[in-house]
Amino acid sequence: MTEESVVQAAQVPDVAPVGDERTWALLGHLSALSAFVCGVGCVLGPLIVWLVKRDTLPFAGDQAKEALNFNITVMIVAIALVVLTFITFGIGALLTVPLGLVLFLGWLVLTIIAAINANNGVRYRYPLTLRLVQ
Repeated sequence: MTEESVVQAAQVPDVAPVGDERTWALLGHLSALSAFVCGVGCVLGPLIVWLVKRDTLPFAGDQAKEALNFNITVMIVAIALVVLTFITFGIGALLTVPLGLVLFLGWLVLTIIAAINANNGVRYRYPLTLRLVQ
């Protein structure tokens, strides 16, 4: 563990979250599914939960921040795939379309796993995520 991750872990108490805190943590993850309605909803949902609950419910704020970082990372990768497709005049679509499908399925599965863990009161850390929001 790096020094930064130790500091981040120390910011969230090890007390088991109950009731509202687990519900808001669940909503922090599941709000990313609003991307089906609005493309940037995958970032806006966790951002709103994080901004509203980060001071009053530490576990929910931590999980919403984690969901926000993950969804920002996924958006960056998706934008890179689109740019690669345009740069190659569509020929890159042979590579980017399958990678986009894998990205989508991974995003969906990891979001559901994170929501289940948050509902059970377990802190979840998404793999391969840029920690842009501290």
